[in-house]
Amino acid sequence: MNDTVPVQTALVAGMAALVDPVAPPVVLAVRGDVVVVRVGDVVLKAHEADTDAALLRARCQLAGDSRLGELFLAPLLGPVPVLDRLVTGWPLGVPVPQGEPDTLPLEEAGRMLARLHDFTAADFAADFVELPPAGAWERLERAVVKLPDVAGAEVVRRAFDTVEPARAGTTLIHGDWHLGQLVSRGGYRLIDVDDLGAGDPAWDLARPAALFAAGVLEPRAWSRLLDAYLDAGGTGIDRADPWAALEGPARGLVVQMAARALAAAERDGKALEPAQTALLDACARIASRHEPMPRG
Repeated sequence: MNDTVPVQTALVAGMAALVDPVAPPVVLAVRGDVVVVRVGDVVLKAHEADTDAALLRARCQLAGDSRLGELFLAPLLGPVPVLDRLVTGWPLGVPVPQGEPDTLPLEEAGRMLARLHDFTAADFAADFVELPPAGAWERLERAVVKLPDVAGAEVVRRAFDTVEPARAGTTLIHGDWHLGQLVSRGGYRLIDVDDLGAGDPAWDLARPAALFAAGVLEPRAWSRLLDAYLDAGGTGIDRADPWAALEGPARGLVVQMAARALAAAERDGKALEPAQTALLDACARIASRHEPMPRG
């Protein structure tokens, strides 16, 4: 018997009780074992089952730091245990509307990333013995580990073998940046702090760079984001040769997005969409053009 539904029902009820035991919760998203619920004007997130409590607590502390108040939504609660999960609570924001590329807030997004990358571990030395490491590489590894044995999986794994692990860094980065991580609430703010920490800022630009390289993101949209980031003083890449820093991380994000697309298609019994097929084709090109990296 599949007990997913009753387990999620109990989890949702427990999450809602943190805010209001009477108001009906609205499930906004279920992604694997991540559950996102709205209760009134509060959004509650049950994080992945194996989430490290200390790291999540540190990341929530960072998001709530007043110096980042114009960049992140500050948490309202958490992490709090509910059943066997850690739950955090956040103010409700309005997601970036999906539409034509010309309507997307790419310039604002680029400027926000540049401001975020102005911060380093030294800025938070009085509050943290050590900043949590950014989780970008671990997110990529999890996507590949969870990849089911389906058509296309082997080429994704071979492409992953060519990707160099993210280098350590002292720059504060989001770790899983894309436009879906922006909401509007008194201006645009970043959400989802699960991978926030010190790392290589090129990984925050890696997803749009990967979509551009795979032919999914239009060149003009990519230029708008990149130029805004550089014009605002973004330090993660060199204007003269941005791909020197971006090529490796972008390759990694092609792999991550392709792996997650295959896993979701298998789970939901759906065919890949054209953009997802383009990512799979990009994995084939990566695997054919790059040598595997030695793994320890």
